[in-house]
Amino acid sequence: MSLEQVESFYEMLNLEPGVYELYYENCRQQGVLDSYHWDLKKIVAFAATFGYEFDEPELEEILFATEPVRLVSH
Repeated sequence: MSLEQVESFYEMLNLEPGVYELYYENCRQQGVLDSYHWDLKKIVAFAATFGYEFDEPELEEILFATEPVRLVSH
């Protein structure tokens, strides 16, 4: 069930450009040399504000699967 929640969350991001912008701005963590990395804790918390329930291992399972989720760039 929770893996379906992750997939549904990313489908929603693809359909809602405004929400994607919030996701992009709020779920990244700045690394060295101006690089950015996705913060899994922030993603889980952000998704929860929209009613999606999943945890970090479930998110990792979807993100790093052999066919990862593809986001449309807005």
